[in-house]
Amino acid sequence: MIIIKSKKRLLTFLVVLIFGIIIFLLGLGSTGLVDETPPLFAAAGRAMSESGDWLTPKVNGIFRFDKPPLMYWLMGLFYSLPKNEVWDSFGTISARLPSALASLFLMLMIGDTIYCWPQKGGGKLATPIVASLSFALSPLIIVWSRTAVSDALLCGNLGISLLLFWRRMASTKKENCISPWCFLGLAILTKGPVAFVLAALTISSFLLSQKDWKNLLKKIQPKRGLIITVLISLPWYILEFLKEGKPFWNSFFGYHNFQRYTSVVNNHAEPPWFFVFIMVIGSLPFTTFLFHGMFEAFKELKISLKKGCIPSETLFIYCLCWLGSVFIFFSISATKLPSYWLPAIPAAAILISNSYSKLQNRKKAFSSLWIINLLIFLGLSIAFFLSNIWLSSINDPEMPNLASNLISSGIILKARIFFVGISFIGLVLFFIKSQNTFLYLQILLLCGQAFLMPPIRKLADNTRQLPLRDIAKQILDARKGGETLAMIGIRKPSLHFYTKQIVFYESNTAEGVVNLFERFNFDRRTNFQDKPNYDSESFLVVIDKFSSREEHWSNINHQKLGVHGIYNLWRIKKSDLNANAIKLLSNGFESNWRGRQVEKF
Repeated sequence: MIIIKSKKRLLTFLVVLIFGIIIFLLGLGSTGLVDETPPLFAAAGRAMSESGDWLTPKVNGIFRFDKPPLMYWLMGLFYSLPKNEVWDSFGTISARLPSALASLFLMLMIGDTIYCWPQKGGGKLATPIVASLSFALSPLIIVWSRTAVSDALLCGNLGISLLLFWRRMASTKKENCISPWCFLGLAILTKGPVAFVLAALTISSFLLSQKDWKNLLKKIQPKRGLIITVLISLPWYILEFLKEGKPFWNSFFGYHNFQRYTSVVNNHAEPPWFFVFIMVIGSLPFTTFLFHGMFEAFKELKISLKKGCIPSETLFIYCLCWLGSVFIFFSISATKLPSYWLPAIPAAAILISNSYSKLQNRKKAFSSLWIINLLIFLGLSIAFFLSNIWLSSINDPEMPNLASNLISSGIILKARIFFVGISFIGLVLFFIKSQNTFLYLQILLLCGQAFLMPPIRKLADNTRQLPLRDIAKQILDARKGGETLAMIGIRKPSLHFYTKQIVFYESNTAEGVVNLFERFNFDRRTNFQDKPNYDSESFLVVIDKFSSREEHWSNINHQKLGVHGIYNLWRIKKSDLNANAIKLLSNGFESNWRGRQVEKF
């Protein structure tokens, strides 16, 4: 019996693993980095690998204290692997692997937790796979797991930590509780104190719902565990503070933690109900089942508060506390971003599986929810059939031909066929009352993701990022004597990533001309990869076609070296820049680069 159960567990694990590889790893390095934040992470990670300085993240010759170092360390580790430039020609596999692997491991942990601890009324063998796919097929997870930023890594480390905490509380075995605290330490090294706050809110709110909370708290060994977490997470903060002092403290804790939470940063102001909307989007197309799963968990919570319950049957209550903690904490935050919802998606996925398992024997309720779900699929089908209407409203200056390219590539036609097909199959499964309708449609969505997303990513890359890679190649060929490099107007950190050169980013305003004139004289910087010759008589400029029409830029004498997409490559003599800058100064224009963070992405 034990052998049979072990084989079923292994089979479930392998099925989830294959699905995860398809979603997260397939074609991971087939496109370049997407501006603007991913190239900053990738450049910092690669710089650590090449310079040997694994303590302080640096990008474009300046410190990057936005996030703790774990993401940079992992990227740097992959960049350090032999023949990296051969198997990772775009530099994107190394940059995206930490995010992809974190989501894959969390997906496996979700499936294994549901398998090992089947909840009351939910012992179906398909439930672990349903829960895993509910997580992996979230639109937000699909996007951020293939993006070279730290959000998916935080979600992975924090999610694994919280699931391990619950597994320890649910277990009847006496064993050390080390692993969840280790992953919590890694989560703090991924994005800072927010990981500890979310874990503390989740665990404390769950313990408050349990009558035997003292025994449950004792199981996770908080005193010993906190020491482990501190030993993993705190040394880097101490070393960085000792090395860089106040600039590190003000940037990381002051700006990127306290100020982001208490005030609006980078115009990311959203209404209080923002995360209700994101919760709906993040669980599509199975959002109705999420709300039902939450409702069922809330009923269990009320029973637990009155009568108590067996710890091994509290997973859904725990996930309700988990989801609620993330929702409340970030709803209070002044700065709100869709990526902030990622830590709640594992809990949402398990609550969706709660709905799936509870509805198996309640046909009327299942039918009602499934009708709503079919209407969602039908709505998506209609949206793609009416694509000519909404495609015309897309106005992205960096991708002026996006609408026509989508149509000519056949992607819109494929999407129409897919969503009509899945709507029809869903309707057939509904009428024949299949027991595994939910799982079948999840597998179809997985196939659709593998079918539709690669050409969409490739089209976006060719339209938006290929011109930047091409112009970077020309810069490497055209640069003479260590000429300085500037980018005017549209700011793209990927230009620094692909050229490995110091790039001075400036606005296309008249003040931008004056700023550049002064920065070449006073804002001199170097990094491990590039030491510009600031005494060179000329410099190179990448300027988009919209900025190049501005009189104060077009009036500067320049040599046009190339055009790639919307970007022009110019060579300008510094004497010509200086003459125009002095003229603008005499007309009352002033520099403002010292008082603003022009390269704060």
